[in-house]
Amino acid sequence: MSSPDRYVVRMGLSVLTALAFLSVSTAQAQSTSDIQAALNAAHAKFKDVKDGANADYIPALAKVDSKIFGIALVTPDGKVYTAGDVKSEVSIQSISKVFTMARVIEDQGTDSILKRIGVDATGMRFNSIVSIEFAQKSLGGPEINPLVNPGAITATSMVQGGSRDAVWKRILDFHSDFAGRPLAVNKEVFDSEAATNQRNQAIGALMYAYGFIKDNPSQATDIYTEQCAISVNAKDLAVMAGTLANAGKNPVSGKQVMKSDNVPGVLAVMATAGLYDDSGKWLYRTGLPAKSGVGGGIIAVSPGKFGIAVISPPLDEAGNSVRAQLAIEAVSNALGGNPYAAKTKGK
Repeated sequence: MSSPDRYVVRMGLSVLTALAFLSVSTAQAQSTSDIQAALNAAHAKFKDVKDGANADYIPALAKVDSKIFGIALVTPDGKVYTAGDVKSEVSIQSISKVFTMARVIEDQGTDSILKRIGVDATGMRFNSIVSIEFAQKSLGGPEINPLVNPGAITATSMVQGGSRDAVWKRILDFHSDFAGRPLAVNKEVFDSEAATNQRNQAIGALMYAYGFIKDNPSQATDIYTEQCAISVNAKDLAVMAGTLANAGKNPVSGKQVMKSDNVPGVLAVMATAGLYDDSGKWLYRTGLPAKSGVGGGIIAVSPGKFGIAVISPPLDEAGNSVRAQLAIEAVSNALGGNPYAAKTKGK
């Protein structure tokens, strides 16, 4: 990347930092009762929605209770608000891509993702092999990003460690720091995914053949599969989202999990590619950086205001939880969460 390009990127991140992390004192204050009322109203309104179906291309996901519906929201002062079932755990799936990307950025800087993987939306399915071919032929650099499978497996391959165990520990520990508690893998889900991930194995091999992955694509794919099987509940995901909303500092544990300067880059990729094929529609409706997973979870971030998560396994055709989208949009609208929706002073 040329010096002018680096200047533009750094200036862009600086602007994002300034916009995203205005102090809570300057944000529109929300009372505890307002927040809890918004969550209760969304849960009551959408709890009987029957649209969507569990993911079934991974056999273990088809067996997850489709009635699970929990909402959790975490504010920068560490307050946790919940409605519904926030204790039942599901596998994190593609939401894990956010935090492995964040691990790489934290260790190697924002340019590491920009140079090796790219940050543009592909305009294709999350597991597209065609997008890899286009990236290889692109004159402007790799048109992939870390929130689709080829970029996510590559990001996993970039996590540093002298052995598989060391790499895995760095990934799992980082996820746990974001959640504020030790997380673990659902072995049934991991085994089920590992037995049916031939397409991801092919993606890993192709990314290696084209030089995106530098070494051991089989290990990268295996670790990627395992990270997708991490078990989380709605509260875990909300604390993880809340940590991003709070400039990388876990608002519940108080631990600075990642540098505040690195968070805007993570949020930017979430905004452009967080909800699969419907990322643009989601951003248009809510303005919130978000990430979904086919386990039924969605996290969303209103920088400086709150992190929110919903778990509800039935998905729409794009692979996003139906009730989670409805609930997050309703809560955010009630609390003024859209960072693009500036208001005239005094109104």
